[in-house]
Amino acid sequence: MQHRVQRLIIITVVSLLTVGCAGKPRQLMPTPVVYQAPDGEPVMTLPAEARSASTDVDLLYLTDRAPQTDPESDLPYGQDRAKRIEFGSARVEIGPDVTWPVLERESRLAERTRDMDLSLGRVQRLGAFPEEPYAIRLGPDGNRYRDDGTLAQHLAARRQLQDEVQARLVRSPRKEVMLYVHGFNETFATSAFTAAELCHFLGREPVCAFFTWPASSTGNFLISYTSTTESADYARNHLKKAIRTLATTPGVERLQLLAHSRGTALLLGALRDLFAEVVSAGKEPAEVLKVDNLVLFSPDIDVEVATQTVTAFASDPDVFSVWPGGRLPDPMRGRFTIYSSPQDRALLVSRILFRSESRVGNLRPEDVPEESQRYLDKLGDIDVIVYEGKRTDAFGHSYFTTNPRVSADVMQLLRYDKAPGEPGRDLIRRGPIVWEFPQGAR
Repeated sequence: MQHRVQRLIIITVVSLLTVGCAGKPRQLMPTPVVYQAPDGEPVMTLPAEARSASTDVDLLYLTDRAPQTDPESDLPYGQDRAKRIEFGSARVEIGPDVTWPVLERESRLAERTRDMDLSLGRVQRLGAFPEEPYAIRLGPDGNRYRDDGTLAQHLAARRQLQDEVQARLVRSPRKEVMLYVHGFNETFATSAFTAAELCHFLGREPVCAFFTWPASSTGNFLISYTSTTESADYARNHLKKAIRTLATTPGVERLQLLAHSRGTALLLGALRDLFAEVVSAGKEPAEVLKVDNLVLFSPDIDVEVATQTVTAFASDPDVFSVWPGGRLPDPMRGRFTIYSSPQDRALLVSRILFRSESRVGNLRPEDVPEESQRYLDKLGDIDVIVYEGKRTDAFGHSYFTTNPRVSADVMQLLRYDKAPGEPGRDLIRRGPIVWEFPQGAR
């Protein structure tokens, strides 16, 4: 009986994922409630002279997707794996025929008066790192050395990417980079749309970027999900390289790292490796990596695996032998925030496929033991925020953009640096690190 129920759940969710919205353009996400009131916060604070003539959202992209080869596709990159990172500019258009006054008005309305279609505009490749594996040479002394030509190409690509970030920083009132990492069943375009929506409602103040990896978006769902899991492992070193390059760009004061669904495992794995890399050099991760906020939306990760990933550095003293007195390195500057929802039906499939007792993105307040909360509370500013209201998208997996109260909480965190419980973040505390949206947000 249990297997029949599980099979029915999988069939139902697969149907929702594959049917989608037939032919209807993607719409700009609903207005977060923080902007909806007449006396609410303004969405755009950039002076008119600082805005481009177009209302397009200009994003920096980094990808290890291979260029699209299907002549029927209008996407620049497909779902195959590339052996290098490429980067460039991707413009997301908001239309049709939307002017700045119209966009600002519609961006404050709970009920829009017109369509706000999202479409992928001009995508311009700016540069690429060398193909991997990087060439090496054997020296006359029998030792192995990096190939001089390949190393020069790497350094040139890194310099070109950092120059692009610095040029964008000049135009940005906040000297920070927001980097979004998508999940399963996403294309280059859909990941750009989500990054653009978040960027727009952050007032377009940070440098906005997205890392798009070769997640499957076509074919048999179950096979695609398996290949996507391995593609996330494949992309980890590329994401590490991307974050390291962004963090060490002169002028970048902090990073805001956001990930959704299966992308959360990718981001956590990359950060874990970077953390060990920095610590082994005797440096402080918070100062080198400059991570201010780490935000995981609907994490598609087994709870025990996630817990071990987050706490492993405290349980392996041999790794930190360079740190005297048993002091633990400071991993980040700001908050580590997890958004979960027991109503997330997409994660039910993942739970069944992995035979996982629970996924982080399905946690309820009562699922996090008090003892575990007290321990995690000692590690830093960690918050688990639970949304148990109605689904505002087909399968309750994208509530961080489709639910205006949840997205408002995200804006209060990222744009206004507010902690849970502060004015504007009217969350109910359920434990040392667990919070819940009040009844009115459901």
